[in-house]
Amino acid sequence: MTKEQKFYNSLQDIFIGAKIEGQGGFVNLMKIKSNYYSKIEKILKEDIEKALNQYPTFREELFDKLYTFFNRYFTESGSIYFNSTPFHNNIYEKVYTDDKDVILFWKTQMLYYVKTDRIFKSIPVEFDNYKFYFDASTIENKKANEKRSLIYELKEVKEDKTIIFNVYYSEKGRVTKTEDILKELKKKEIKLDEETLERAFRIFERQSEVDFFINKNAKAFLQEQFKLWSYQYFWEGAKEWSADRVNELQILKDIAFKIIDFISQFEDELVKIWNKPKFVKNSNYVITLDRIKDIHVVEKILNHQSIQEQIKEWQELGIVEESFDKNKIIENDVFGKKVNAKFQFLPIDTKYFKDLEFEILNLFDDLDKSLDGWLIKSENYQALNTILPKFKEKVQTIYIDPPFNLDSSDQFLYRTNYKDANWATLLENRLRIAREWLNERGSIFVRCDYNGNWIVRCLMDDIFDGNFINEIAVGKTAGKKKTGLSLSYTKDNLFFYAKNPEYIINETIKETYDYSFYKKIIKILEKNNFNNKNKLSDILLNNLFWVDLDHRPGERQTNKSRKLLGIEFSPPKGRHWIKSQEKLDQLYKEGKARLKDKVTEKIYYKESELNSLKNNDNLIIQVFLDNEIITDNWTDINGYSQASGFQTENSEIVLKRSIETASNKTDLILDFFLGSGTTIAVAHKLGRKWIGVEMGEHFYSVVLPRMKKVLFYDKSGISKEVKEYQGGGFFKYYELEQYEETLANTVYENYDLFIIGDKSPYEQYVFMKDEKMLRAFEIDYENKKVNVDLSKLYQNIDIAETLSNLTGKWIKKITQNQVEFPDGSIVNIKDLDYKSIKQLIWWE
Repeated sequence: MTKEQKFYNSLQDIFIGAKIEGQGGFVNLMKIKSNYYSKIEKILKEDIEKALNQYPTFREELFDKLYTFFNRYFTESGSIYFNSTPFHNNIYEKVYTDDKDVILFWKTQMLYYVKTDRIFKSIPVEFDNYKFYFDASTIENKKANEKRSLIYELKEVKEDKTIIFNVYYSEKGRVTKTEDILKELKKKEIKLDEETLERAFRIFERQSEVDFFINKNAKAFLQEQFKLWSYQYFWEGAKEWSADRVNELQILKDIAFKIIDFISQFEDELVKIWNKPKFVKNSNYVITLDRIKDIHVVEKILNHQSIQEQIKEWQELGIVEESFDKNKIIENDVFGKKVNAKFQFLPIDTKYFKDLEFEILNLFDDLDKSLDGWLIKSENYQALNTILPKFKEKVQTIYIDPPFNLDSSDQFLYRTNYKDANWATLLENRLRIAREWLNERGSIFVRCDYNGNWIVRCLMDDIFDGNFINEIAVGKTAGKKKTGLSLSYTKDNLFFYAKNPEYIINETIKETYDYSFYKKIIKILEKNNFNNKNKLSDILLNNLFWVDLDHRPGERQTNKSRKLLGIEFSPPKGRHWIKSQEKLDQLYKEGKARLKDKVTEKIYYKESELNSLKNNDNLIIQVFLDNEIITDNWTDINGYSQASGFQTENSEIVLKRSIETASNKTDLILDFFLGSGTTIAVAHKLGRKWIGVEMGEHFYSVVLPRMKKVLFYDKSGISKEVKEYQGGGFFKYYELEQYEETLANTVYENYDLFIIGDKSPYEQYVFMKDEKMLRAFEIDYENKKVNVDLSKLYQNIDIAETLSNLTGKWIKKITQNQVEFPDGSIVNIKDLDYKSIKQLIWWE
């Protein structure tokens, strides 16, 4: 293969040159790129031939250098990113250290990391005169980002030489037997090498795999890289320059920049789709009966044709018995009908009562402010970006536990087999936009382990301007050894950062280890009917937990002394008491402060017991130490839980400590790597508002049912510790349009290239004529208006929530026909102004 052929083949690979049929956003994208490449290739070849007319001997070198440069900057999915070059270290030091620390450079930092589900469909693939067909009918969609490899099995070869493969998920370590496939094909007189076969597999997986990158600014990046690369190439070994040599190198630059101009068009289009605000779909509300203040509405729900479906759900959740009688929900008293207190926290899901939904919502004068939370099914970057206008600077605390940066993740529900740079990019994209959600006193917790803590610390220092608070050690349920040559791993890291130097941090307390151990001993004695339990308990309490009032360095000018039982005590010279007088008085009221004679060891609890001893210098203050301030060592509690059957479920006690430390009641809590939903469950129990974002299908099978149980009253986790939590609540859940869906719904036509102004064909915005998602608009020429029909794009679009996210205005009141915002503006959702949603369906 000549260098010229290698170069053009490389460009074809960039533009997904293989012929692919089928449905889906990624297939649509590949067709678009392939169509436009077929048009530009002819123009490009003409330009190259014209440039080489005067320098025919430069042909081989030109194509060699073009291939060398472009081949190193593209992944198999066509994503553009930095690869190591021989000149890498010098480039690195000269270019990337002007205003950033060297450690903050990683090769994919100029990218968006796209992370959505994989969707496999049967498709034909054709390239290099080979025809393949991949039958994926036996495999389900890959759900919840779980990691499952594919294997390929040769099924048959058709008369037209089409090679048919069955595609399966790998089980018990099974792999594709490539050598056996090649041998079988050889028997059928099909000459196919391993590289071509692997390429066919990659093309099939590419149409399904949507975990790929988009360069944030492909043109600027590639031009910069070409200049750095060409600097090395131009000057390496050069002694003198002729006019012809200068002209040859100018040809190389001109051709390279033309290709860069054209390539960047498609990458820029993907950036626009990636960052496009997304539609809200399939929204519903969950509300407990106590929040529905109109008993007549409750009666309508109970007499609704779908009430049995709701009751069945309650039974599946385990919150009512199989013999449950709906007629017991409402009872009569002297004041009339009311909801029986036993059933007041039953959760109503409006998906069963869509015809009553607006009647329920109209009971609230300020709808969004009445909600306890929002539960959102979406890839998390799409959610953070789309909903940012609504929640910008409104969140007090973020807690995330992203999938760890593991080498292998077969034991986890999430696919976590990320390289260091990829994992850094995944987090950086999301953390940078998440910072904008935090209010001025807000803070964030990020949990990780030794695989990624070094990356997280660097990212957090950069994104949060060095506002480091703590690195907290969180205990694991059980330590695991990586190899026989290492110590057991018994902790994770919880990085605690603030948005600004002024932040909320509450002093929280826990039982001391000794006191917890004492309580366990007493329980054991009670269980075994130990006769002298009370006597032993008194001995332990009076001797183990009383400590002298402590003091610290630094003399105070005022309020130096502390008074107990009528006696004043001054601290040693140059020191101050650690507890205030108010705190000491409170401890005394609780029976946790006393005096002790250091010589006689006699104890005094009342002033009347002292008599003439008030001037005794041997008296000291003692306090009962059953609690202590929580530090950055949280290894005293289990970091994980199996309460929801979720392998990577954070324990509720870890979330309780985090949320209580960094927020107050009614504050808003966010988790955009929601997992099993522990963060929002704990936030709800602690009286906080919350937002949870999760992309996996367990959103419906794990998270949503869990939150319904929390509303009814969930006995597990921290529930018994939180006396204020009794049940009840009101939240909204919905799905967001996803990047893949936008790609699938976007209409691009096979238009000819066109020229506008003084731009070359390579620089034109090639998608200017394309419809994209404009089919939702219909021009009414007679009435001179544009009608909007969003059902042409998606069913069940929640226009009110979509507009709320888009404008940043919270929903005050909503009816079937209109939505009212707090600023008094009212939007007719049955007759939308197309300009209000234009950016959702057409971008340029």
